[in-house]
Amino acid sequence: MGYVDVAGVGHTLPDGRELFAEVSFRVGEGAKVALVGPNGAGKTTLLRMVAGDLPVPTGAIARSGGLGVMRQFIGMIGDESTLADLALSLAPPALRDAGRRLAETEAAMRAAEVRGKYSSAAGKAQLAYADALAAWGEAGGYDVEVLFDTVATIVLDLPWDAARDRPVRTLSGGQQKRFALELLLRGPDEVLLLDEPDNFLDVPGKRWLEGRLRESGKSVLYVSHDRELLAQTADRVVAVEGGSAWVHPGGFASWHSARVARHARLDELRRRWDEEHQKLRELMLMYKQKAAYNDGMASRYQAAQTRLRKFEEAGPPPVPPKDQDIRMRLSGGRTGKRAVIAEQLELDGLTYPFDLELWYGDRVAVLGANGTGKSHFLRLLARGGTDPDPASVPAEAAKLAPVAHDGMIRLGARVRPGHFSQTHDRPELMARTLVDILWRGDEHRAGMDRHAAMAALSRYELAGQGDQRFGTLSGGQQARFLVLLLELSGATLLLLDEPTDNLDLASAEALEAGLAAFDGTVVAVTHDRWFTRSFDRFVLFRGDGEVVETPEPVWDVR
Repeated sequence: MGYVDVAGVGHTLPDGRELFAEVSFRVGEGAKVALVGPNGAGKTTLLRMVAGDLPVPTGAIARSGGLGVMRQFIGMIGDESTLADLALSLAPPALRDAGRRLAETEAAMRAAEVRGKYSSAAGKAQLAYADALAAWGEAGGYDVEVLFDTVATIVLDLPWDAARDRPVRTLSGGQQKRFALELLLRGPDEVLLLDEPDNFLDVPGKRWLEGRLRESGKSVLYVSHDRELLAQTADRVVAVEGGSAWVHPGGFASWHSARVARHARLDELRRRWDEEHQKLRELMLMYKQKAAYNDGMASRYQAAQTRLRKFEEAGPPPVPPKDQDIRMRLSGGRTGKRAVIAEQLELDGLTYPFDLELWYGDRVAVLGANGTGKSHFLRLLARGGTDPDPASVPAEAAKLAPVAHDGMIRLGARVRPGHFSQTHDRPELMARTLVDILWRGDEHRAGMDRHAAMAALSRYELAGQGDQRFGTLSGGQQARFLVLLLELSGATLLLLDEPTDNLDLASAEALEAGLAAFDGTVVAVTHDRWFTRSFDRFVLFRGDGEVVETPEPVWDVR
C-alpha cells in the first residue's frame, strides 16, 4: 500500500511572495484526505509538489507506491490529443515512455513504407517498431490495454480499438473526467492525487465517485469544493490557509466547528502572549530605571533584558487566518415581467419541443445529466435567443458558438444577458492584468481608474492579484473575477454554467448571498446539490429528450 508524507514544506512565488510555509501532513495507507482552503492559498501548488511537477525547495516529501495524478485541466481538453494520448498520460512512467516510443516508431515505419515498402529505410523502421513492440509488452502494455478496453466500454460503450484514436475534445467534460477517474481507480497506482475530480460530473457521476472513493483501498489526496462530496468521502481534512496548513483528524462534517474552536484557541494564546510580553517589557523598564541610580540593580536589568529578548526571539503564536470577506454586489435592474419566453423550442439532436416562461425575479436551477442540452440552452439565451438584439447582447456572448434549434425563444423587455462559462473560456482576457481589464471597460461596462478597480477587486478578495494576468490565476480566482465582470456589466439575466465548480467554500456562500440580493432573473446549470437548495424553480433536462419543470430537485435521471 502507498502513502505520502509531507514535512515542513514551503513554496515561494516567482515574485518573491511566500505562498505557504511549514506544511506537514500524512496520507496514510488507504486514507482519503481532502485539501480545502481559499482559492489561491496553494492547494493545487501543493498537489503539484507532491506529484513532482514542482521542486521542493524547503522541507521534504516522501512517497511509497505508484503515483497516479489527475490534473485540473481534464474536462476542458480542447486540442487534437486522442484518448490514447490521455490514457497514456495517466499510466505509470515506464508504460508512458514505452507507449510513446511505440507510437513514434509506428508512425516512422508507416512513413518509410510509403516512400518504399522494401527499402532499407523501411526495414530499419520495421526493426525499430518491433523493438518498441517488445518493450511495450515487457512494460505491461498488453495488460494495460485490457484496462483501457474495460474503461472505454464502461464510459463510451465502445471497444478500445474503436475509441483509441478519437479526439478527447469530442467527449463532454463529464466523459473526460469519468474516463480519467475510471483509469486511475482501476489502475495499479496505490496513491492518487486528484485535483477537482468532481468538476464536470453530473450528480449521478458524483455519487458514483463518492462510492468508489469510499470502497477503494488506494490512498487518495484530493482537492474539491463540493460540500456533499467532502462530507461523504473525507477521512481527514488538511486546511491550507493563512500561509500554512493544519490537519483536522475528523471528517468534513466536523471540520467547520473544529476550525472555529482552533481560531478561538489561537486568539487566546495570542492574547496571553501579548500579556506576558507586556509584563516582561514593563519589568525590564522598571529595572532600567532603578539601575540608573543603583548599580546593584544592573545585573537584574541585564537578566530582564535577556529574558525579554529570548521571549521575543521565540516569537508569538500564529494568529488565526483572516476570514474571507467577499462581497458580491450583483445589482441587475428592473425588466419586463416576462424575462424569457420559449415556444416549441427544440435543441437539435438534444431535446423534444418544449415551452417555458421565466418571470422577472425567478431563480431557476437547470438540472439533468451531462449531454442533455443544458449548456446549449444557456448559450442560446446568452446569444439573445432566436432573434437577438445586438444592442443588448454583450460582444463576448455574441462570439459564443451558435446553437442549432427549431421553435422560438426570446428575451423580454430590458433583459440583458450575462453569461458565466463553466470552462472560463475568455481568450481575450488571458494575457491581460485584472486592473487593465477593469480600466479599459467595454461597450456594456464603464472603465474605472486604478483606485476604483482595486476597491472592486478588494471586495472579491482579489486586490493582491490586481497586476496579475487573468491566465495565471487559479480556477477559483478566475471564477470570482468573471462574476465581478458580470456585476459591472449591468446584466439583468444571469446565465451561470456551473458557477460553483471552482469556488472555495467562502466564495460559494458569497455567491449565494449575492444572487439572493440580485434585482433580476437567475438561470443556473448546476450539479452542486448544496447550491441548488437556494433556488425556487427547477427545470429538468431528461435523458430521453423531454424538458419538464419539477417542484423539487431531481438527480437520478439519465
